[in-house]
Amino acid sequence: MESKRQQKVGRQIQKDLGEIFQQDAKHLVNGTFVTITAVRVSPDLGIARAYLSFLPEKNKLFLLETIKENTKFIRQKLAERVRHQLRIVPHLQFYIDDTAEYAAKMDLLFADIVIPPAQPDEEEETN
Repeated sequence: MESKRQQKVGRQIQKDLGEIFQQDAKHLVNGTFVTITAVRVSPDLGIARAYLSFLPEKNKLFLLETIKENTKFIRQKLAERVRHQLRIVPHLQFYIDDTAEYAAKMDLLFADIVIPPAQPDEEEETN
C-alpha cells in the first residue's frame, strides 16, 4: 500500500506527464492521444511507473518503444515542472495500461454465460 506521500507525488507526476504529452512531446506520439491512467511511485520516490493508454489504439507497442527511447527528454521536461516540489526527479518507467481491454474481454465472457432459472426447492413445496 502506498503512503500518502507516494500518492501525492504520483498524482503530481501523472498531471505533469499528461501536460508534457499534450504540449512538449506531441512529436513523439504523432497525433495519438496519450492518457496517463496511473503512476505508481516506489517508497524512496526514486522510480515512477507510468501506465499509458493510447487513442486510437493502433501501433501501441511502437508508440511505447518511441516513448521509452525518449525517456531522457521526458524526464528533463518533468524536472523543469517539479523542480520546486521534488528534490530528486524519479526515473521513469512506461507500461501499457490494458485494463480497458481486460474489462472488455471479461464482459464478453460473462455475456456468453447462460444461467438457467432457479428451480424451486423441495423444502419450499412441503411448507
